Amino acid sequence: MPLIVMCGYPCSGKTRRAEELKVYFEQNTDRKVHLVGDSSLAAEKNVVYADSQKEKQVRAALKAEVERKINKDDVVILDSLNYIKGYRYELFCLIKHAQTPHCLVYCLTSDDVSTGWNTSRDPEEQYAQEILEALVLRFEAPDSRNRWDSPLFNILRDDTLPYEAINDALFKRKPPPPNQSTQSQPLESANFLYELDKITQDILMAIFNAQKTSIPGDRVSIPGATEKIELNRNVNMAELRKFRRQFISYSKMHPTENTGQISNMFVQYVNKSLH
Repeated sequence: MPLIVMCGYPCSGKTRRAEELKVYFEQNTDRKVHLVGDSSLAAEKNVVYADSQKEKQVRAALKAEVERKINKDDVVILDSLNYIKGYRYELFCLIKHAQTPHCLVYCLTSDDVSTGWNTSRDPEEQYAQEILEALVLRFEAPDSRNRWDSPLFNILRDDTLPYEAINDALFKRKPPPPNQSTQSQPLESANFLYELDKITQDILMAIFNAQKTSIPGDRVSIPGATEKIELNRNVNMAELRKFRRQFISYSKMHPTENTGQISNMFVQYVNKSLH
């Protein structure tokens, strides 16, 4: 159930520490341990980290794998660089949604030590030097003052892992409470999503078609709504779709029992967005 997020420079000992944690939990608890990491995706590191789009895809795949593995019984260890603060925050939101504790294990090394460990690897396992230097430069160190980086365990190269403290952080601490951004809200009506999608799409088309015969400043009637759209300017379909996406996202978090109000609510939202 709990998540351990490894973090550190390339070649900072993260995989060794992850393996040590796996052995500890398997030998000292009755819980199954899942190791999720770059190696499990069979991705070539120098190809991935040289291309920002490929790197985003790998991060998304790792996050999805963590989400699949997390359950009420098992320990999940994410063995990757996890060097981007925003990505660690995404993982924090994931564990809040799952209502499970987590901790961060930060393997501290200097760039010189990481470079030395990198060159000692087999050639096919090495980072290209320019890739390693770029990753070190972009690294966003964890800070225990951030909720998503806490509890934080800083581990030096010769340290023994604080197994009991990590165990306590995972199993003797309450998980962070879910909030509206991470917990799905119950839909009050079985057909709420269907009505939300259909009504907003119909209104979009009504606004788009009305602009063909109206001028800026006109108030346009919308079928099913008592409110009118105040067209103070022309709006293209891309912008209308953006309004619709935003409104749908909000409505999913704040569903209404009265689907008959969706039309007026969306018209009000569009009017507010246009001003």
